[in-house]
Amino acid sequence: MMRHLIEGLAAALPGQCAVCHAWPAQPLCEACVARFAQPQPRCRRCAIPVAAGIHQCGRCLGAPPPLDACHAAVSYEFPWSALIANYKFNGQPGWARGFATLMRSAPWVEPALEEADIVVAMPLSVQRLAERGFNQALLLARALAAPKTDGRLLLRVRHTAAQAALDRQARLGNVQGAFAVDPLRATQLRGKRVVVIDDVMTSGASLFTAAEVLRQAGAGRVTALVLARTDEAH
Repeated sequence: MMRHLIEGLAAALPGQCAVCHAWPAQPLCEACVARFAQPQPRCRRCAIPVAAGIHQCGRCLGAPPPLDACHAAVSYEFPWSALIANYKFNGQPGWARGFATLMRSAPWVEPALEEADIVVAMPLSVQRLAERGFNQALLLARALAAPKTDGRLLLRVRHTAAQAALDRQARLGNVQGAFAVDPLRATQLRGKRVVVIDDVMTSGASLFTAAEVLRQAGAGRVTALVLARTDEAH
């Protein structure tokens, strides 16, 4: 599995490793991938780190989220936090392919993609898309499963304030009513297994709200796949 990850990240021409600056190397050298991308036990419903042998965290046991499953490749920490920020805020869409390879190497991701009927990305508002120039989640989705990816089924219908400065409860309120399924195509979701792709999951507010919308439209199973997960459900 690690060999396939390195091969995928080696698609670009040699240069400096973005983490250790080794030269010549690929954007992420083999040593850094091996050091910083090791799998760890995570809650199957929200992808928060848990102790070995635990399948669901206490929060998900007490109040199951609308996601049937959620899987993350890495924790949102060094070096991934800085690389992801550069990817989506500094106009570096070329990272999508390498990040997608990183996601595919995580446990349970490949089976989820194989079983999916439809893959959707977390949508951006018109304003946010204009600021960034591309939807980072949609690029990941296309790199992961282009034939199954539908970029117009799940819609962002309301622009919201940035989530970063909000606590968990405020985040949930902030995204209420922000997502919708294209009403002319909602029947395509009935009974289908849907995978939702996003780059970073913090509290889960946006993904949970989107999953509820997909379920209301008739989706039979909703799984989230994210590149990075914060270690605490803020």
